[in-house]
Amino acid sequence: MDISKHNEHVDDSSLPSLQSTADGHRICSDCGRVIYSDPKVAVAAIIPLDDGIVLLKRAIQPNIGKWSFPSGYVNRGEKLELALEREVLEECGLIVSADRLLGVYSHTGSPVLLVVYEAKVQGGKLIAGDETSDAGIFPISSLPQMAFSHDGDIIKDWLARGSES
Repeated sequence: MDISKHNEHVDDSSLPSLQSTADGHRICSDCGRVIYSDPKVAVAAIIPLDDGIVLLKRAIQPNIGKWSFPSGYVNRGEKLELALEREVLEECGLIVSADRLLGVYSHTGSPVLLVVYEAKVQGGKLIAGDETSDAGIFPISSLPQMAFSHDGDIIKDWLARGSES
C-alpha cells in the first residue's frame, strides 16, 4: 500500500478560521458550527496493600519525581473499570479489579475529569512501569510528597468512606 500521499501537507490557508467563544469552544467562521472541546477522562486507583496504599513515583511531566496513584487516560469507547485495570497493569504490574467508585474530581480550568476507584489486587507483582521511576507501598501516616493537589482530597475521601481492604 502506497502511503506517500498521506504524508503530504495540507495547505492551512485553505482551512476556515476558528473563532474562540467565551466558554472555551470555537466556532467555524465559514459555517458557524460550534466545535466543542470535550473534557478528557482519566481514571486513578487507590490500592490498599500490606497496611498501606500503592503509590508510583512519576517519571513523566507533570510533577516528575513526585508520587501519585496509578492512573491514566481512558480511551474513547473504553469502559472506565477496564481502563483502570489496564492502566494499573501497565503502570505498576498489578492485576486489579475495580472494586468501588470513590469519586469524580475536577478543577476549574482543567480539561481532565478524574474518576477514582478503590481497587483490589488479584495478582501480578508491584513494579515501576514505563512512566514511573519507582513503585511502593506507603502507610497513610507517612506518605511521600504527592504530585497533585487533589491527591490529598482523594485520600481524605477514601478514609472518610472507610477502606474495604
